[in-house]
Amino acid sequence: MPPVTVCIVGSGNWGSAVSKIIGQNVKRNNRFSPTVKMWVYEEIIDGKKLTEIINTQHENVKYLPGHQLPKNVVAVSDIAEAVKGAKVLVFVLPHQFISKLCDQMKPHIMEGAFGISLIKGIDEGPDGLKLISQIIRDKLEIEVSVLMGANIAREVAEEKFCETTIGAKNKAHGTIFKELLQTANFRITVVSESDTVELCGALKNIVAVGAGFCDGLGFGDNTKAAVIRLGLMEMVAFARMFCKSEVNSAIFLESCGVADLVTSCYGGRNRKVAEAFVKTKKSIAQLEEEMLNGQKLQGPQAAAKVYQILQKKGMLESFPLFVAVHQICFEGKEVKDFITCLQNHPEHM
Repeated sequence: MPPVTVCIVGSGNWGSAVSKIIGQNVKRNNRFSPTVKMWVYEEIIDGKKLTEIINTQHENVKYLPGHQLPKNVVAVSDIAEAVKGAKVLVFVLPHQFISKLCDQMKPHIMEGAFGISLIKGIDEGPDGLKLISQIIRDKLEIEVSVLMGANIAREVAEEKFCETTIGAKNKAHGTIFKELLQTANFRITVVSESDTVELCGALKNIVAVGAGFCDGLGFGDNTKAAVIRLGLMEMVAFARMFCKSEVNSAIFLESCGVADLVTSCYGGRNRKVAEAFVKTKKSIAQLEEEMLNGQKLQGPQAAAKVYQILQKKGMLESFPLFVAVHQICFEGKEVKDFITCLQNHPEHM
């Protein structure tokens, strides 16, 4: 069997952190081609193209400064060139761009290619909600697995120990992705329930926004613990409503579930921006621009999508935390009233 060529589609802080792992792993494993192309959205940094900086300095100076990327990871700005000949596609970019990018990729996808999505977000579909993996699957007509977990990009890049979860309906693909991505300090569990794994990655961002509201209002750790618990209950209930197959509750005890939720509620960007939202009175859009260095915030947008689905189903009262996050971010609900969604939660009735 010829070695498998890998392409990383995306190069933000998470994509760059993952490129460190993949670049090192392919050199040690004969299953993979030793050169990895990484698609980079071209930007000019201090008069130089970002791709040129990455390929000469081997550092993504904008999104992951201070970390050397492996020299066998080659930055490419042309998506057609990046994916040409790639059997394995690793998607790691803001979900807002995935649909258009897949349209550009489609004519250049090799037969038998398959992918894995590291994208934490959701989009609209005919039934109200569409998973990002399903968008990729439909657009490119390939099989797609997912990776979600308590994985703050900078900590992964610093090789601090963490766990993650791969959801792979195709068992053989799950094995390949574990070989490609696992290290001594990046430990992977593979499960078959990929839809539940992916939903965890999107829904936990909504809860993290609520945790940020708590921090901004000075509510303390006891209240934040309640937000985490009640938020987890709403995540489980929503997954059971959305997933066509039976939801395995044990998935929520994997890294993609409670671990990612806790990490996001204490250290993630959604929590950080939500706290600033309370303290500065600025809009979410303004804070995103000021605080995230070109990255995108997922929690408020996920809350908006979830709100639309719950509204259509007449189920707003069953998910008061999700609903409150949306209403505070987009409908002018006073953030000080966030506590009422905890006090009057159905779990307390």
